[in-house]
Amino acid sequence: MDIETVNKQAFKSGVWYTVSNLLVKSMAFITTPLFTRLLTKEEYGDYNNYLSWSAVLSIFITLNVEASLISAKFDFKENFKQYIFSISTLGTFSAVIWLVVSNVFKTWITNFFGMDIFYVNVMIIYCLFLAVVNLFQVSGRYMYRYKESIFVAILLALSTTILSIIFVYNMSNKFMGRVLGMALPAIIIGFAIYIYLFKNGKNIKFGYWIYALKVCIPYIPHLLSLTVLNSVDKVMITQICGSEYTALYSVAYSCGTIITLLLTSMNNAFSPWLGDKLALNDFMGIRKVSKYYISGFLVLAVGVMLFSPEVLYIMGGKVYMEAKYVMLPVALGCICQFIYTMFVNIEQFKKKTTGMAIASVIAALLNYLLNLWFIPEFGYIAAAYTTLTGYLFLLIAHMFLVWKLEYSKVYSYRFISIIIVVVFTISLFINVLYKYNIFRYITILMYVVGILVFLWLKRERLLLLVKVRGK
Repeated sequence: MDIETVNKQAFKSGVWYTVSNLLVKSMAFITTPLFTRLLTKEEYGDYNNYLSWSAVLSIFITLNVEASLISAKFDFKENFKQYIFSISTLGTFSAVIWLVVSNVFKTWITNFFGMDIFYVNVMIIYCLFLAVVNLFQVSGRYMYRYKESIFVAILLALSTTILSIIFVYNMSNKFMGRVLGMALPAIIIGFAIYIYLFKNGKNIKFGYWIYALKVCIPYIPHLLSLTVLNSVDKVMITQICGSEYTALYSVAYSCGTIITLLLTSMNNAFSPWLGDKLALNDFMGIRKVSKYYISGFLVLAVGVMLFSPEVLYIMGGKVYMEAKYVMLPVALGCICQFIYTMFVNIEQFKKKTTGMAIASVIAALLNYLLNLWFIPEFGYIAAAYTTLTGYLFLLIAHMFLVWKLEYSKVYSYRFISIIIVVVFTISLFINVLYKYNIFRYITILMYVVGILVFLWLKRERLLLLVKVRGK
């Protein structure tokens, strides 16, 4: 595949993936106020506990095998469909083991998870079939088959939302209704996709299991450490400051991570293109595009920072407004995460994932130690800055790891360093503006006008780009 073909396919699928992923992910965000009203605080707390355990358990059940696709696409170019089916059966094998162990040691498992064995079994089956759905969607991105993947994403999001509302509204056990409303669509759609993958892959090749495990096993401590990095703050705030401050922090943190939706959506489009360009050794092409890619993301992220107090007000109301200062360091952490993910993509492509696991463990430990020191001294807001420190460490660590792989020429380290200094400086200015709304609104107006003027001045070039790339 030549460079121009790669660019055309990547642009067209990338735009669709970004837009659809934003719509799908934002659906869960938008419906949050609805479910907080339909469920009691206890039921909503139980459901969030269920979600937390699902996030952790899915790492062990699925082994995150889709992370191997960025390299497998090129290593098994002629048998890629067989590879996809083979590693999907690896997840099935893992899930069956978890089901057997959980039911044999039922008493211990229910005490450990703090929920009935029924919910543990549903969780395991849900993680299994959701992994099949994710594998189908990720493989679709790497083969630029965006229509099927987007259709599945929208179908899953709509069916989950509608079924959850129906079950919660009509069932006496509303917690069970919320769990089943989330699980059943993923199980049904995942089972249908499993049959589709079987028809395309036909045979299981255990050599593919070994290949995937070599890439993905070091990824497990990486994902677990990131989970700790994202969640340990709330646990420690509860222990040190009290649950009221945890609520303030949690709502503000959720609002600040709107940028994460943007991050995930853009990376879903960027990583397949990056893999193709790396395979073609088009490093200069990546270097050039990455500057526009980073700049575009940062412009949007700055906009989210400027509007953060309004987002917090909509999601939580006046009682949560004092937590607005949490959102800015959270947003900066998401920006660091966005940039280091670009380097992680290269590590995955080169099948060098041990370094990222070590870096993530160190970042999680660093966050924990800083929390012990700063939360008692400065309160719950300090937790947002300790998490930012962890993400900044990960950015530096992944830049170093890619440099060690001798791939530093792929991105401009000088440009990234300058852009980080610039965005951190801008964030200090925005933080001051939170105290003076009139000046913040003037800045927002200038920001919007600046973007519109830029789009107008570049309209012919942008239209030409869309016309050429969309063919």
